[in-house]
Amino acid sequence: MATVKAFGAASKSAPLAELTIPRRDPMPDDVELEVRYCGVCHSDIHAARNEWAAWPTLYPCVPGHEIVGNITRVGSKVTDFKVGDLAAVGCMVDSCGTCAGCKEGLEQYCDTGRTVFTYNSPDPHKTAAATYGGYSEKIVVDRRFVLRTPAALDPAGVAPLLCAGITLYSPLRRWGAGKGKKVGIVGLGGLGHMGVKFSHAFGAETALFTTSPSKIEDGKRLGADHVVISKNPDEMKKHMRSFDLIVNTVAASHNLDPFLSLLRRDGTMVLVGAPEQPHPSPSVFNLIFARRSLAGSGIGGIRETQEMLDFCALKNIVSDIERIPVQKINEAYARMLKGDVKYRFVIDMKSLKG
Repeated sequence: MATVKAFGAASKSAPLAELTIPRRDPMPDDVELEVRYCGVCHSDIHAARNEWAAWPTLYPCVPGHEIVGNITRVGSKVTDFKVGDLAAVGCMVDSCGTCAGCKEGLEQYCDTGRTVFTYNSPDPHKTAAATYGGYSEKIVVDRRFVLRTPAALDPAGVAPLLCAGITLYSPLRRWGAGKGKKVGIVGLGGLGHMGVKFSHAFGAETALFTTSPSKIEDGKRLGADHVVISKNPDEMKKHMRSFDLIVNTVAASHNLDPFLSLLRRDGTMVLVGAPEQPHPSPSVFNLIFARRSLAGSGIGGIRETQEMLDFCALKNIVSDIERIPVQKINEAYARMLKGDVKYRFVIDMKSLKG
């Protein structure tokens, strides 16, 4: 067992700081990556500060589940990856592998509840009390959860695709976004900007919903056909009963009814943002009277995540990012809470070696 440098939180009130964590030596089916880039997700803040009652934090907490790096070692049974390959790790590092969900490539919905997340899950290998994420020099992962990174894309811009990207790609694919469909994306942040890019790339008529007029120009640059100021009732009224699908990325509690009212009959709104406090319950009649659906979606499985990466290579899609050294992570968290990033921070992990 080795130890490596990392950045993490020792408690819910402690700022993130440098620490040392254990990493297991690669087992026969393992791949070891030297982390080059790690995206910064809003979930990292919730975990570091123990803000999700349903997912209590195990300390020390080392966040990071948008990881791109070079393979430095492979286990004796690994034949599909080799030392030097550029590879990626997303939100999961293990699952039961035997249930119906896992066999269908939906490891994120493991029927036995044994999905092991990249950080803050009990460590099945007993290397530590919890799994530790990508704010670290290296990570060791079962080869089944390692992804091939397209060589043509900027690896720093690829990192957020491992969470922000797949979180939007999966529901857009699942609910049929494409030509002839009208799709809405609520919120223009790390998740929302990827939703606009993907919806546009799929050929759907795409609308961005934002509360900020300052985001109109950026929304159109990213591919939105319409930018709707959601706090303006007149603008919302223009789109009544016209959407086939709305994907809501907002991670703050808010009233869902104004958006449900924009769905046509049999339309669906999918929630992908996870607020600290529950949304107010929507009107049942808003659902009943147009046979609308309110759904949720998490990330994608490994198979779908690789499909998404390959699609991004084909369409030259990456996340819009701001690179930072790991020493700026606490400042980055504060800026994220103010919405002051376009649209994803990515840590250049070589800064951890300085």
